[in-house]
Amino acid sequence: MSDFNRGYARTIPADRADMSVDAGLRSFMLGVYNKVALGLVVSAALAWLTGQFAPVQELLFRITPDGRLAGYTILGMVVAFAPLAVVVFGMFGLKNATPRTSGVYYWTIVALIGASLGVLTLVYTGASIASTFLITAAAFGALSLFGYTTKKDLTGFGSFLMIGLVGLMLASVVNIFLHSGPMQFIISVVGVLVFAGLIAYDTQRLKMTYYELGGDQAAMGVATNFGALSLYLDFINLFQMLLRLFGDRR
Repeated sequence: MSDFNRGYARTIPADRADMSVDAGLRSFMLGVYNKVALGLVVSAALAWLTGQFAPVQELLFRITPDGRLAGYTILGMVVAFAPLAVVVFGMFGLKNATPRTSGVYYWTIVALIGASLGVLTLVYTGASIASTFLITAAAFGALSLFGYTTKKDLTGFGSFLMIGLVGLMLASVVNIFLHSGPMQFIISVVGVLVFAGLIAYDTQRLKMTYYELGGDQAAMGVATNFGALSLYLDFINLFQMLLRLFGDRR
């Protein structure tokens, strides 16, 4: 999995490969983007199901008589933390992934994250979620286009972003216990910057990976799934950070 996740051995410098005229690359990237788009649709449907469909909602959340979120049920806690558990498992358990296993891995994470996002529909207004999603989609498109077209090597920038991501995760864990509003604001601002940068970096990483694979169809199938997962996670995290900053609570 590490071959297609956050690192790759660069064999073709970004500033010397003319990516824009390669039909094979465009087809590869289109496959990645289509999978990301479909993953977002599936996640949105599952988020609505878990957050707004009463029989499922009652299994996952504790709701006050006036319709406010009071907390999670035990099953809800399992669903909330399941995506992280599956991601960690994949980091160690999918060293020799095939197109099929990597595809199952991708859709499992998409489904679990979609189910866990139901809580957002209980915390934020529908209009706020919709507008933030559209803003995220526009930002994602612009940042990914930059990562695709730039001739600047983003490898060093990506390493810096990964350090920021680790710090972001540690700060988020600490704030679970502190419940600090100012700290949450800082985490959200830094998170927007980190995940915005990762969208551009991961896009460039994917196009370089395409050239390294040399037409190996099985390897490209795996790369498509892991590449879609990276961009999907970037999108979802950027969306959540923006929602925390600008979303209107119920």
